[in-house]
Amino acid sequence: MHIHIRRTGGFAGIERRAEVDTSARSDADDWHTLAEQSLAQGHTEPPTGVPDGFRYQITVDGRTVYCADPRLTEEQRTLITRVLKEGD
Repeated sequence: MHIHIRRTGGFAGIERRAEVDTSARSDADDWHTLAEQSLAQGHTEPPTGVPDGFRYQITVDGRTVYCADPRLTEEQRTLITRVLKEGD
């Protein structure tokens, strides 16, 4: 599974991107569960966020959803944090 996160917005408006390929990971099942839950709870169009808040595009194996602070689900927040931390 290939997971890509794109974060935009914030005070500085700096875009950040990261991705993780779970195919060779021992914890791939955990990533798959988080990714599927995040996709199921996302929006098909970018939602309206709050001023200076972050907006996210989550793409998993070619399927894209959108979400924004402060209305992230726990699964989305966890997935985004992990990808931005561990991805390249």
